[in-house]
Amino acid sequence: MPKKMKKQGQPNVHDDLSGFDIKINELGELESSFSVDKINEFLNDNVKDKKIHDEEE
Repeated sequence: MPKKMKKQGQPNVHDDLSGFDIKINELGELESSFSVDKINEFLNDNVKDKKIHDEEE
């Protein structure tokens, strides 16, 4: 099987998340350029929770 080609350049992201970068260090820990609280706040504002939505109906 052929090797996967690496994508070049930066991916398209939401304006609120510009500059977001996440990496995994040698110990397997996630390192992010944004705090977890800021990411959670963005997700709460922009992503609908299916479990909560089903209960409202």
